[in-house]
Amino acid sequence: MTDKNKWLHIAIIIGIVGILMFSYLGSQPLMDPDEPVYAETAREMLQVHDFISPRIYGDFWYDKPPMYYWLVAAASQVFGGGEFAARFPSAFFAVGGSLLVYLSGRKLFNERAGLLAALVLGTSLEYFYLGNAAVTDMTLTFFLLAALLSFLHKNYYLLYSFAALGVVTKGPVALFFCVVIIGGYLMLTSTLATVKQMKAGKGILLFAVIALPWYVAMYYFHGMDFIDTFLGFHNVTRFLQPEHSSGKLWYYYIPVVILGFFPWTAFLAQACYTGWKEQGQERKTCTFLLIWIVTVFGFFSLSQTKLVSYILPMYPPLAMLVGYYFDKAWTQGRYKALKLSAIAFGGAAAILIAGLSYASAVVSAELIFPVRMIAGVLTILAAAVLYHSYRHDFGKVFITYVVGMVVFTAFLMLHTLPVITPAVSVKPMVEEFKQQYDGQAPVYIAKFYRPGFVYYSGLAGIELNSEELAAAVLEKNDKAYFIVQKEKYDKLNSDIRSKLRVLAAHEDKILFVRDGN
Repeated sequence: MTDKNKWLHIAIIIGIVGILMFSYLGSQPLMDPDEPVYAETAREMLQVHDFISPRIYGDFWYDKPPMYYWLVAAASQVFGGGEFAARFPSAFFAVGGSLLVYLSGRKLFNERAGLLAALVLGTSLEYFYLGNAAVTDMTLTFFLLAALLSFLHKNYYLLYSFAALGVVTKGPVALFFCVVIIGGYLMLTSTLATVKQMKAGKGILLFAVIALPWYVAMYYFHGMDFIDTFLGFHNVTRFLQPEHSSGKLWYYYIPVVILGFFPWTAFLAQACYTGWKEQGQERKTCTFLLIWIVTVFGFFSLSQTKLVSYILPMYPPLAMLVGYYFDKAWTQGRYKALKLSAIAFGGAAAILIAGLSYASAVVSAELIFPVRMIAGVLTILAAAVLYHSYRHDFGKVFITYVVGMVVFTAFLMLHTLPVITPAVSVKPMVEEFKQQYDGQAPVYIAKFYRPGFVYYSGLAGIELNSEELAAAVLEKNDKAYFIVQKEKYDKLNSDIRSKLRVLAAHEDKILFVRDGN
């Protein structure tokens, strides 16, 4: 391929993935509770001009290293704050990750396989979702992707540099994955001698220069409180003890991958099997990608704290395998495999349509129409994929998937998400609160809603655990405002509720006031 084709492919990737990642960044409020945490922490960094010690509600905050806060703070200086700035780093690195997959894939496999892999990654559902979210996972995924691909291309100084940036993004887990994946690959392929070529001495020094200064500074300023909270609780304890009930489910990530890699899930089994059985010159590359996938999936499956976003780092190698498989099937004319994938996709789409239809009918009547629109899009997509598959047209099948996902996500973001916004963001309630607030009385906020409340109101409020509601209401007789879960309010006895005045209710949230004497 000529450089002209290379730049054309880069433009295609930036155009398609850029549309998916940047079109909706500022269209919806930040979702509780995670997105407002990162946006508010970055804002407080700017307010106090302290870019070493993250803080929220004015208190020091040891949850994550500062990389994402720094990025949001920088974006806020450029774009003036708000939802767009809070999500900009994730969108930027999502596009960057797709480009890295292309640039690497074209060298490891071939030009077309690299292009297909990049578009597979950029149009997969979870990658799209987290590329539009103000959380750290996409940034970590980018740095981990860059580090591991640097190893494959023997750019070892870049490996150490990007691994260090991953550690400044989310902690030791970035270093853990690099060591385990690369070490596992070297042992499995009997190439441990490669370590001698990896410039370990200078590389470790480079890693330390980039990764350690923030940790040293935090220990200097905060001592063992930082070590115990960040390393002890947020890394070790959360791995060993479940923070949510989902942590007990060993199979938690199986449905997450099936749904999150949609619409390319239909190719997963064939792609992984093809990679495992590969005997040609791409065997080592496929082996590395499979080790990468298994390591990430296995680690987070063993972790007792599980969240949907955690396994995002396994999506780039999955996309590269699918891109390689699709290109190989296309070249070899594997028409039967194409038809089977189309049938599998049709079945998955039917299950998704049924699930969405049931959920919309149960949750909210307002969701019925947008879900029917999405169901229509999925039905047309499945029919088009099946039609082109039986016509043996690999190119049109792939284009149908890509265009279908662009249309699907547009309906999702423009017609479905606005309906459920009151259920996933405290912003509508904050707007109501601003109209009702007297500007002086204390405000009690349920812990889950507090980050969003602070971000949108500018008031720190008083954090309220659900079991403390009755005591907080009865504690004093002066005027006070409360924003809590509606179910918690409903559990208050009638005598207590008689002393309160409900001002607004949105979905699961309720705003009420204790007028006092």
